[in-house]
Amino acid sequence: MIKPITKLASLVMLSTSLLFTPILDTGAYASGTSTPTALEQPQAQDPKALVQLSGPALTSVGNSFDVTVSLTGATGDATAGKFIFEYDPTQFEYLSATSANSAVNIAGINAESGKVTIVTTDTKGSLTTAGSLLTLTFKANTASDLSGITGTVELGIDDGSTVQTPEESLAVQITGAAEGDLNNNSVIDVGDLSVLIKYFGIASDDSNWTKVANGDFNKNNTIDVQDLATLGKKVLYDNGQPFELMEADIMSIQNAMAAGKLTSEQLVQMYLDRINEYDDTINSLITVNPDALATAKALDEERKEQGPRGLMHGIPIIVKDNYDTLGMPTSAGCTCLKDNQTVSDAFMIKKLKDAGAIILAKANLSEFAINTDTNSSLGGQTWNPYNIKLNPGGSSGGTGASLASNFGVAGLGTDTGGSIRIPSSWNSIVGIRPTIGLTSRDGIIPLALSQDVGGPMARNVSDAAILLDAVSGYDPNDIATAGSVGRKPVSYTRFLDKNGLKGARIGLVMDSSVTGSNQEVLALLNQAAQDMRDQGATVVGVNIPNIADILKYPSLSGYEFKFNLNDYLSNTRFVDPNVVRYHSLQDIINSGTDFLSVLKSTLTTRNSVESLDTQEYKDIVLFRPRTTQQSLLRLMADNNLDAILYPSTSGPAGSSSGNANRLSPFSGFPAISVPAGYVSSGLPVGIELLGRPYEEGELIKLGYAYEQATHHREAPTSVPALTGK
Repeated sequence: MIKPITKLASLVMLSTSLLFTPILDTGAYASGTSTPTALEQPQAQDPKALVQLSGPALTSVGNSFDVTVSLTGATGDATAGKFIFEYDPTQFEYLSATSANSAVNIAGINAESGKVTIVTTDTKGSLTTAGSLLTLTFKANTASDLSGITGTVELGIDDGSTVQTPEESLAVQITGAAEGDLNNNSVIDVGDLSVLIKYFGIASDDSNWTKVANGDFNKNNTIDVQDLATLGKKVLYDNGQPFELMEADIMSIQNAMAAGKLTSEQLVQMYLDRINEYDDTINSLITVNPDALATAKALDEERKEQGPRGLMHGIPIIVKDNYDTLGMPTSAGCTCLKDNQTVSDAFMIKKLKDAGAIILAKANLSEFAINTDTNSSLGGQTWNPYNIKLNPGGSSGGTGASLASNFGVAGLGTDTGGSIRIPSSWNSIVGIRPTIGLTSRDGIIPLALSQDVGGPMARNVSDAAILLDAVSGYDPNDIATAGSVGRKPVSYTRFLDKNGLKGARIGLVMDSSVTGSNQEVLALLNQAAQDMRDQGATVVGVNIPNIADILKYPSLSGYEFKFNLNDYLSNTRFVDPNVVRYHSLQDIINSGTDFLSVLKSTLTTRNSVESLDTQEYKDIVLFRPRTTQQSLLRLMADNNLDAILYPSTSGPAGSSSGNANRLSPFSGFPAISVPAGYVSSGLPVGIELLGRPYEEGELIKLGYAYEQATHHREAPTSVPALTGK
């Protein structure tokens, strides 16, 4: 475990004074019984030289730091020096030594465990006057001061005599504040964290930058969530309380791992224990990764040897079972694809793995993502943890229910019509439907590519932002993502501003065709609007132009599904044709039973679409997005809005999800669903914010500020913490 960082009570003196001992020659041996005269006694003299070590006040685990070596008080011309530095190898690891002065040469170095001997030469005899002589580089194994490093020296004078140091030292010379010591008290503590939080989000061009520049750990000239996480690792994490799994977020997990309180292997086992205990009731998962513990163990070793890759390192993720994932079947919930061991990872899955995340499990979904009930022939019916007699919404209901149940840290869903936001609303979690083109669809079993998009689902906005950072970006295999080039920020975590509602303008949708008529839901919506006003936002009532015309358009899944699915099943980059049993939608239908029986009519109807080269289809593809986009953009421009606000669903679980979920897929614009509270039955409902294309950051800012002001999410009581875990 990482040692606590304690305030320096004193600094052990590291530099040693030098005593010159003259060699006396009396011309005769002294008698064994005689008493030496005073003149024969060795005479102590004032130190001729003192070794001075200079370095940081504190060291941080895993960080490299320099110690500068100089002499002070030395006289005479010293042309050679033998320096011996001893250190505690449990605290420090010696890395290298270099000359700090052009006049000083290193003749030899002998490094042993805990000891380094360095011989230096200076033909001009200026070792005593050269100033800085050496620079030693160490790596910190623990959080500590420099008291574990000591040094002595033996000097060679140009007349052939030598001078050695006695046991006397100078105090360490502090060269500057330790990285992260923002309150200048020579200790990394919660006071430093409070300073960094105070200036969270500022950049190097801000007038306050000098106050926190020492806390810009990732050197990107912005104080962001990764800087907070890094400083959190430096602050004493262990307060005597055990790590709490329930509702744990990514930053708290990373801090616990950095503090030595938790490993990824332990974390995975905790989630597996909960899955084993509760998922027979919730039925949210189709497949648990058999290699999850081994992967976690390997990532723990990597963390120990090289440090974490980033905030996703060692984080267990649950993904909807329509994402291709090596080592696990990808079924879309259908028994017809239970043997689909894909030959590659979906682009978003690969990005997660590259970031160090662990795919813990594949979640159930509405079969082929067609409906919103999360029922499938392979996975069965998933239940809502807030009421286990109701469904969790869909089609990403397995991801939603599992995250609400604390079976994993965060997850991925897909959204064609409302499939991320509906289960997010009904499971009191956060869901982001990104702009079409921000995340790649390559390697996801399609429903309708004109509307499909993958996105993050999490218990809080911060984790959703971190996950969006990890999975978004350009993919040459999905040309739609070319539109994101130059429009993706350095990090979406930069928008996690608890004051993000201050000065914002938000349009509260008044159209009943969007909001529905459930009085409890409308009351929560109006309360959300008031909460936003209380946080400094201006919220105005608005009506969406052409809303009746927009809502008349159908989903394109009824047209595109057959063609998109057939393309997927015939693409050898995704599937092994020798493994999958069916190679087209027609093959699946012909099986008679290898799919959810209630879908037979739907699958047959969609399979009967003969061509997309029809005027009906072309009119929808052309006029639906144009009408929706122009109407929303005009509304936002005319009212100077940052986002528009409406309920994610028109009712809680067990009722209709409503029409609001269509606005984002029909336009391609991004939307975020955030928990807004609970109706009288105890079921959760979310509010949705919709913004302009590629303005996910603005939505994250508004959603985060609302979340931090209200803290509506509460874990469902049907899946409590395990006793003693």
